[in-house]
Amino acid sequence: MIATLSGKLKLRDPGRLIITTAGVGYEVFVPLSTYYRMPSVGAEVELEVRQVVREDALLLYGFASPAEKQAFDLLMGIQHVGPKLALAILSVLAPEDLVAAISHDDVERIDAVPGVGAKVAERIVRELRDKVKELKLSAPVRMDSAASSNGHAQGSLIDDAVSALINLGYKPAEAKRAVDAVDATDEKDGLESLIRKSLAIILGEK
Repeated sequence: MIATLSGKLKLRDPGRLIITTAGVGYEVFVPLSTYYRMPSVGAEVELEVRQVVREDALLLYGFASPAEKQAFDLLMGIQHVGPKLALAILSVLAPEDLVAAISHDDVERIDAVPGVGAKVAERIVRELRDKVKELKLSAPVRMDSAASSNGHAQGSLIDDAVSALINLGYKPAEAKRAVDAVDATDEKDGLESLIRKSLAIILGEK
């Protein structure tokens, strides 16, 4: 079972990385919270990894912190929560935000994640209420705007932000409207900031 993976970052896309080590490139699916914290292509990285074996595939899910991996494992223990939905939840809610939502019975905050639904959100709150204490939380590491942009032009940043929101399950038109609304402020946002502000607009968090 693969537990960690270190090597050179070959591809850095929202939700998906390729890391090369010993001549082999590993495709790793990641939440946006991990993607934000990745350096530029060509840099050395190390991820916590959860290996998921299916009948037709062996998939790797990567995380920048042990807390993210633990949160992923807890979510995977909930009925009707698969890897894709668990990543979507962690892309919208950092582990500390997820703990806060569960601790305060904030079903609506979890339900706001695309694909979750009220019943699954209620199940997450109910079944994880006594388990979230297992999460060893630490202050999230933020990247500055220059690093987060990965050297992309503003137009490319907008495309990447829209792509990230679509990968989360939002409709293309909805994603584009939200990103355009942020871009209209004419701020020189990095990709992380652009995605977070776009999510805030969609979720109604001003």
